[in-house]
Amino acid sequence: MTGSDAIPEKIKVLWFLPTHGDGRYLGAAEGGRVVDIGYLKQVAQAADQLGYYGVLLPTGRSCEDSWVVASALAPQTQRLRFLVAVRPGLLSPTLAARMTATLDRISGGRLLINVVTGGDPVENAGDGIFLAHDERYEVTREFLDIYKAELSGETVNYAGKHLRIEDGQLLFRSHQRPYPPLYFGGSSDAGIEVAASTIDKYLTWGEPPQAVAEKVARVREAAGRVGRDMSFGIRLHVIVRETNAEAWKAAENLISKLDDETIARAQKQLARQDSVGQSRMRALHGGDRTKLEISPNLWAGVGLVRGGAGTALVGDAETVAEWIDEYRRVGIDTFILSGYPHLEEAYSFGERVLPRLALDHDDPRTSAPDDLKAVGEVIANTAIPERRVASAS
Repeated sequence: MTGSDAIPEKIKVLWFLPTHGDGRYLGAAEGGRVVDIGYLKQVAQAADQLGYYGVLLPTGRSCEDSWVVASALAPQTQRLRFLVAVRPGLLSPTLAARMTATLDRISGGRLLINVVTGGDPVENAGDGIFLAHDERYEVTREFLDIYKAELSGETVNYAGKHLRIEDGQLLFRSHQRPYPPLYFGGSSDAGIEVAASTIDKYLTWGEPPQAVAEKVARVREAAGRVGRDMSFGIRLHVIVRETNAEAWKAAENLISKLDDETIARAQKQLARQDSVGQSRMRALHGGDRTKLEISPNLWAGVGLVRGGAGTALVGDAETVAEWIDEYRRVGIDTFILSGYPHLEEAYSFGERVLPRLALDHDDPRTSAPDDLKAVGEVIANTAIPERRVASAS
């Protein structure tokens, strides 16, 4: 799909739950805060009340477990969706399907799924995963074949190179049909191939608009070759103030406690990853704090010490809204945003910029599918009792 029909008319905007820590300065304990369930509840409820579509929960050993946190916060919110990670190779696809269906059911259809292959060989080894880069994507493809089939109500018998399932079944279906939307990010050839054939929404980190446009075109072409289409999202930080000058001052202040030794140590750790996307993030700034505005109003300072998304849109509300619209015009319909500290910046962006955007934020609180209203205990662990309607006498 090319041309104007590939440009979304409206967008979705998500915020971020900082389960790996939060504070006023990067790379420093000063201005830091305890990220406990009470604080995460504040951020989630602020995002809910401000009208964000959902929140992303990060994954990995540096974070609190995203499934547990989402389960704790779903009852504390009304409309907010939770973008939670499944980890092929770390989690059984059948167990993941049951977890997905359960959380989607108890949240009333507010679950989104982020498929994460993992790009840090050291962390992967700590989790018992000893697979090369492309092998992880082979596992991801097999995982998704099984996972999607079970969530769709199929009985699965599968024998792949890495995974084998016999008589895999899901008795209790998810709220959303056939399953919650699947998000995925992978910049390598292997990652794009998997995305093109299996995923609903392809995610990229915040590169300059032209680079994002090229990636969107590449992924869209790959999907077209297998008869599919998909939508696109981007992961960015934001620093919004009353004026551009104030926003740039806030950006500089965010790294004002950051010394060169900490930057060098962080970059060394990030360099060990075999993630193509992470390599692209590091290349934007090269660890040089004097070369951080990599594109107009796009600042790479966050990536000096943070893995994953490392760029921020910086400016006043009008400027940031204009750059968001620039990304929309290259095909992005979903924006996953964050800022430091995450509670204050949820309000800063939510009050200044969110009202300026054409949003596609529906209310997920709809009536449940009839088959979610099953009654009675499962019979012999295999079957749900059938409903019987009394005949008229």
